Amino acid sequence: MDAVYPFQAGMQYTRKDVFNVIGIDDPGGGGWYTGYTAHGDDHFIFCGVGTSGRTGHDYKNRFVGDELIWYGKSQSRLNQPSIQSLLKPKGHVYLFFREDNRDPFTFAGLAYPKNYSDSAPVQITWVFGGTNYSRPEISPQEIDDPAERVTEGAKKTVTVNVYERDPNARRRCVEYWGLQCAVCDFDFEQTYGELGKGFIHVHHLKPLGEVGDEYELDPIQDLRPVCPNCHAMLHRKKPALSISELQELIGKKSHYLARAYN
Repeated sequence: MDAVYPFQAGMQYTRKDVFNVIGIDDPGGGGWYTGYTAHGDDHFIFCGVGTSGRTGHDYKNRFVGDELIWYGKSQSRLNQPSIQSLLKPKGHVYLFFREDNRDPFTFAGLAYPKNYSDSAPVQITWVFGGTNYSRPEISPQEIDDPAERVTEGAKKTVTVNVYERDPNARRRCVEYWGLQCAVCDFDFEQTYGELGKGFIHVHHLKPLGEVGDEYELDPIQDLRPVCPNCHAMLHRKKPALSISELQELIGKKSHYLARAYN
């Protein structure tokens, strides 16, 4: 395959930004503005998640964990050449999404079809890969006990994973709280430079046992950015330590305390 364009997962781009990176003039319309299009051997998808598009259509695109359930245009069918080329591209599929049709798009990553449905419109579940496009995953310590995964906690375990791996929730969390660890203030970019840019875990404040079927995540109130070390230490006890409890253990007074953390 050809080299990938240097888009960064989690970063926001307008369509004009995308055109500049690709090196083309603004086409002013066509598939670039109505959902998806091909450019050479590559494909580009621009979609709304939880919002309608420019044409007013809302296809119920949604993230389930870090997988995207996506719908093609109204009249799309599985046997159409445009859909077949998305499923079996010669190049790459670049997928951009946004939650409000007035906002820039967030680059989700290089998209690969996991499965699809011959519905009308076509439904495709996309997964994202490529070492330069991976997003930090939640820590395994987010799940309380291996036995619970099979017994009473199985359903709740899936729920927590879905919320915390949802890139929308993660993005909203770090947009508000920043990328420094909420416990120790560690900043990956400051220490590791470009390699550490944008990297941080997110920690779920609500105990697993309190998460029910009707639970609606508030990324600002329920999630906090934490470094992997502090993330692991928060879960060394059951129930997990609070942010302030761990700060007290290390004698740290974080700048986050001024924002009513607990």
